[in-house]
Amino acid sequence: MSTASIDVPEGEARTVEHRGCRLAYTVRGAGPPVLLVQGVGVHGAGWTPQVDALSAGFRCLYFDNRGMGMSQPAGARVTVEQMAEDARVVMDAAGMESAHLIGHSLGGLVALHLALASRERARSLALMCAFARGRDATRLTPWMLWTGLRSRVGTRAMRRDAFLRIVMPPSALAGADRAALAQRLAPLFGHDLADQPPVAMKQLAAMRAYDATPRLGELAGTPALVMSAEHDRIAPPSSGRAIAAGIPGARYVEFAGASHGLPIQRADEVNALLLEHLRAAEGGRVIPA
Repeated sequence: MSTASIDVPEGEARTVEHRGCRLAYTVRGAGPPVLLVQGVGVHGAGWTPQVDALSAGFRCLYFDNRGMGMSQPAGARVTVEQMAEDARVVMDAAGMESAHLIGHSLGGLVALHLALASRERARSLALMCAFARGRDATRLTPWMLWTGLRSRVGTRAMRRDAFLRIVMPPSALAGADRAALAQRLAPLFGHDLADQPPVAMKQLAAMRAYDATPRLGELAGTPALVMSAEHDRIAPPSSGRAIAAGIPGARYVEFAGASHGLPIQRADEVNALLLEHLRAAEGGRVIPA
């Protein structure tokens, strides 16, 4: 998918109250249920490139995490466990007893915990740019320390540029009009790339405190697809390989030349893999192309 044509549809959001937060969620499409969980500082509509492709054959549910977008106020303390509980509440509100779980970055940890805590709710797992141990993704390497600081300090143009360096690979930025790219991406993130939502720091703290590594083997029998990106500085391929090695039978795919913004930058390839994975997990049922 070209980032030149990003359009976030005006989906009708519904809400459900839970632990001091009015959780906002949207359902699109028809067919077997799919739940999509976003990462740090991104609203649910960031899944638009995937929902556009999946909703022809699947009933897609996405939502704003607690304290993000229209899910206000944050209410209860933000933890991975609480976020997974929120996901279950949203599933219940949408009438989904179970769903295929798709998560990106922190959303991958939430999906992992949801599957571990409620195995009957998870038909399958698809994890992108993910990690089983949150502190691995929050380690302050010299590059992340410098680039992360630049994404929060300086002019708005400087902050946008630094954010782009975190989520996009060098090849996508070489010769690009970065101001225009940042403007096109803003609807997917749900905010100007120069600004980070206040809840982002709480989400990072929640991520840092959670580790699913010792329990990955419990997911044996759950169809799992793990996708990593070669140039991902937050969730390097080693993190994805560790998840795939820990879940018996998991499939691992690594994208050359991609970074943490994999679902946006390489949407067509990601969506093709997701459709293949979902159809296989449905046991060969005929799902519209």
